[in-house]
Amino acid sequence: MENQSQDFDRVLMSVDEIWHLITSFAVSILNPGWRQNQIIILLALVLVAWVLHRLLGREIDRRVRAREGWEKWKLRVIVQIKRRLGLICFALMAGLLYQIMQQITWPSRSYLIGLTATLAVAWAVISFLGRFIQNRLLRRFVVWGMWIYATLILIGIGDEASGFLDDVGLNFGDYRISLLSVLSAAVVVGVLFTGARFISRTTASRIRSNEDISPSMQVLVVKAVQVIFYGLALFMGINALGLDLTGLAVLSGAIGVGLGFGLQKVVSNLVSGVIILLDKSIKPGDVISLGETFGWINSLGARYVSVVTRDGREYLIPNEDLITGQVVNWSHSDEYVRLDIFFGTSYGCDPHVVRKLAVEAASGVSRVLGPPKTPVCHIVGFGDSSVDYILRFWIRDPTGGLTNIRGGVYLALWDIFKANNISIPFPQREVRVLEEQD
Repeated sequence: MENQSQDFDRVLMSVDEIWHLITSFAVSILNPGWRQNQIIILLALVLVAWVLHRLLGREIDRRVRAREGWEKWKLRVIVQIKRRLGLICFALMAGLLYQIMQQITWPSRSYLIGLTATLAVAWAVISFLGRFIQNRLLRRFVVWGMWIYATLILIGIGDEASGFLDDVGLNFGDYRISLLSVLSAAVVVGVLFTGARFISRTTASRIRSNEDISPSMQVLVVKAVQVIFYGLALFMGINALGLDLTGLAVLSGAIGVGLGFGLQKVVSNLVSGVIILLDKSIKPGDVISLGETFGWINSLGARYVSVVTRDGREYLIPNEDLITGQVVNWSHSDEYVRLDIFFGTSYGCDPHVVRKLAVEAASGVSRVLGPPKTPVCHIVGFGDSSVDYILRFWIRDPTGGLTNIRGGVYLALWDIFKANNISIPFPQREVRVLEEQD
C-alpha cells in the first residue's frame, strides 16, 4: 500500500508539472506580444500551405497522368509526396522565414517559428519512414507514438512526460510494468519487425536471383533468414519491455513439451519440410505424381507442398506424405520423360512396315524429341486377333501434359495407318441361332 501511495503521489506531481507548463504557455500566447504574433504568422503559413497543397497536387496529377511506363516504386513515392505536400510546403516556408527573421530581428522573436518548422520536418520524416510498416494498425501506432515523442522532446517536456508515463504502472512482486515500458516496447517491436521484414525480403530477392543455388536450397535459406530475423526482433522487443527471459525457461520448457504432444502432426510436417529441402528430392518446378494426383510443384511451404494439376486445381499435400509415401518424380534427375503407347495390327500387315510407319508418325508430332531420343517401336506379343506393339518416345516438358501428347501420337498413328492400308483389328464374335427340336 505504501508503494502504491508513493506511485500515486509521483503521478500527481508529474501531472501538475505538465499542466503548469501548458498553462504558462497558453497565458503567454494570450498576452499581446511577439509570441502571439508568431502564432498568427504560423496560422497564415498553414493557410498558404493548404492552398499550395491543392494547387500543386492537381499539377502533379496532371503531369503523372501524361506520362506512361513509370515504375511502380516511382509512382508510390510520388503518391506519398503528394499526400504530405502541405506539410512539406509548411516546413519549407517556416524554415525559410525562420532564417530570415534570425537575421533581421531578435532570435527570441522567431523561436516558435523555428520550433514549429523543426517539428514539421520531424513529422514528415516519421510519416515517410512509417510507410515501411505494412500492418496498418501497427503503422498508425508507431507513427503516432514517434510523433508524440518527437513533439515532447522538441518542446522541452520530454523528461516530465517520461516521468509521468513511468509512474503509471503495475507491480507484480519484484517486477514492475509501467506505461512507458509498454509503449517503448511496442514502438521498438514495430521498428524491429519492419527492419526484419525489409532485410528478409531484400535477402530473399538476392537469393532467388542467384542461379548457383538450387530452388530447394533457396527456399530453405529464405525460411532460415526469416526465422532468424523475426526471432531476434521478438526477443529484442521482449528485452525492451524489461522481462527476464531466464525466468521463463522452465515455463517455456513445460509449454514446449505440451505443444510437442498436442502438435505431433504439425511438427512432423515441419521436420519433413526441412528434410525435403535438404535432400533435394523435390523442388519447385518438378513434375510429380502421388496417388491419383499428377501435377507440378508450385511452391514448398513449411507445412505443405503446393501441387498444381493440369485442370487448374491446387493440391496442398502435407510434407509428411511426401516423405513416407511413394512419390513419382518425373523430372528428378533429368528433364527427359519417356512415354509408352500400346497398339495392335492385323496379322495380314507386314510388321516391318508397321514399325517404320509408327516411328514416322510419332516423330512428326510436336513435343516428341528426335535424335538421340528417337522413337522406337517393338513387337511385344502375338494376340488372339492382332500383333501387339509398343511405341516408345521421349518428351522434355511434362508440365505441358501427358494425356494430350499421347492423344496426338494416337491420332498420328490413325492417319498414317489409314493412308497405308494398315488395319487395326477388333474382336469379332460369331453368333449361331439353333432351331428348337421337338
